[in-house]
Order: sequence, then C-alpha cells, then structure tokens
Amino acid sequence: MTRIVKVGAAQLGPIQRSDSRASVVQRLLELLREAHAMACDVVVFPELALTTFFPRWYMEDQAEIDSFFEHEMPGPVTRPLFEEAAKLGIGFYLGYAELTVEEGKTRRFNTSILVDKQGRIVGKYRKIHLPGHAEHEPWRRFQHLEKRYFETGNLGFNVTRAYGGIIGMCICNDRRWPETYRVMGLQGVEMIMLGYNTPVHNPPAPVHDNLSHFHNQLVMQSGAYQNGTWVIGVAKSGCEEGCDMIGNSLIIAPSGETIGACTTLGDELAVARCDLDLCNSYKESVFNFARHREPQHYKMIVERKGVILPPEQAE
Repeated sequence: MTRIVKVGAAQLGPIQRSDSRASVVQRLLELLREAHAMACDVVVFPELALTTFFPRWYMEDQAEIDSFFEHEMPGPVTRPLFEEAAKLGIGFYLGYAELTVEEGKTRRFNTSILVDKQGRIVGKYRKIHLPGHAEHEPWRRFQHLEKRYFETGNLGFNVTRAYGGIIGMCICNDRRWPETYRVMGLQGVEMIMLGYNTPVHNPPAPVHDNLSHFHNQLVMQSGAYQNGTWVIGVAKSGCEEGCDMIGNSLIIAPSGETIGACTTLGDELAVARCDLDLCNSYKESVFNFARHREPQHYKMIVERKGVILPPEQAE
C-alpha cells in the first residue's frame, strides 16, 4: 500500500514594499484554491511569504522593522487562509517573520509553520543558518541583514508526523548545509518543505551569480538523495524592489531527480504526486544509517586533526 501526498509548490512572484498583507493573502488564497482544484493535500509557500524581503534595507527604527513581523499566527489578516484551508481540507507550509515574547523577552525569528487539513498549526521551525550581515554595508547594491533582524532559531531541526508521513521543515540558506538534511534524516524524515528568497546577485561573491540556479538545485537534490527524502523547495521570485530573485521552485524525489518545477518568475503552482514509500528503497539500502553509517569514526578523524565536534554531533 502506497502513501501518496499530492503537493503543490506555490511559488510567488515579487511582493513590493507597498503591497498590503491583505493583497498578498488574496494571492495565497488563489494558489490554495488552485491546488485544491488539482486535488492537492498540502501547499508549500515561500519564506517570508507575507511581505517584501525587508532585510534588503538597513533600518534603525524598531517600529518600522517590527511592522514586517507577525505578532500572532493566525492573525486578523492571515486568518482567512487558515479558514479556507480548513473549509477545503488542504494543508500548507508558510514562511513569515515572527515576533513573540518568551520568558519576558521580545524575540524575532524567521519562521515557518506546518498547517494540517483542519487548519491547525502542527509544526513550527525557526531558521538556524542566517546568511548575510548585521551592520550596514553601503557598498552593496542591496543589503542582506538577516543577522540584524532575526535571532538564530531555537527549535532545532525537528520532524512532525503529518500527512501520513514524517515531515521536516527548513528555510532558505538552511538548504545549503548538509547538517540540515542529515539531522532530519536521522529522524527518518520523508518530506522536507522549505521556502526561500534567493537573489540572483551575491554581492560578496558575484562570480557565483551565473551559478545561482545550479547551486539551488544541487543542494536540494543532494540532500534528498543522501537522506532518502522528498524535498519541496519553493521560491519568491522575480524583480522585487529592483532585486532579481531566482525562482526555480522544485519538487525533488528521494532519488534526487526533479519531478516538478515552476518555469516562470511569477505566481505559479507546480504539482506532483509524491509517494512517501519511495523513500524506503534508499533508507533501507544505500543510506541505511544503522547498517552503514559510522559516526564513531567521524569523531576519531576530526579529533586527530584537532577539530572537536559539538556534543550533538559527537556520537
């Protein structure tokens, strides 16, 4: 018996700074309804899907910065998305900027949530690998101030049992780091959902610009194959406030093969029928961690070279 999850990769075109959240939610609703019409079980939206990518501006006014954050989820503007999902019986992954109070301290994270078919939040992730810089760098064509506006995520790379399988989440730059996939792979992950906002131009390394699509696909395909998992990578794309973003939203099988993709730089839905049982042939053979993985030797090798693994990796 197969375990099929029909997934919609809901790419967004640019969101300008003047666009209201309400107008963006209407775009998300249109994609959600389109996915429902195609019998999807779940829709994956991009990173920071409710606003323009605000870390490209240097701001000092905290009130201005906080205007890009969600103080509750769902809130008054986003609630229609949850209600429509419950009405249609379809779930979603959503990325947004989260402002919360924990232990009396105001905290800000780059966050994603997993919502089930009843409109309930069943999983939350906070971005760990924050790229960019913390201080104003005026030589750049645009800023990338995630390290200024967000804290490093504090929830780890956990997995959630949902949609008949084991689901993981990550965000944007996380996809470039093998540890992201491996930590979830060690928990048996069968589908990783991730959203991103990736510019074509990389100011510190412009020689990489013409490889941006290749690198995007490379890391997700390798992560999928080496951990025997589906990977659903969904972009915000197009020219947003003068910054070109790559798009290139992909649905990747546990074999590492791309089986679905968006081909434009606008709002677009790519759909694929994902059999979670396809993960088994990789998890039980080439990447059978219990049989073939040798973490004790990794520790030995790095200690010989004078490198000390952090406790969670020093198995």
